[in-house]
Amino acid sequence: MKTLREVPCGQNAKVTRLTGEGPVRRRIMDMGITKGVDVFVRKVAPLGDPVEVTVRGYELSLRKADAEMIIVE
Repeated sequence: MKTLREVPCGQNAKVTRLTGEGPVRRRIMDMGITKGVDVFVRKVAPLGDPVEVTVRGYELSLRKADAEMIIVE
């Protein structure tokens, strides 16, 4: 089990589940990141925040803490 934060740049990952609760989980889901979706990691800032990803054709920036709540395979 690994998180989106651990996926190297230039790699795809499939979301298996989301951790977290309440508004944080809702914010992640509102970005289109749900179970079964493919996420492509485009870039990670030098200190790891933010993580830039492509989801469903959209380019998004995620906070490091949010990326750690997304479990991928």
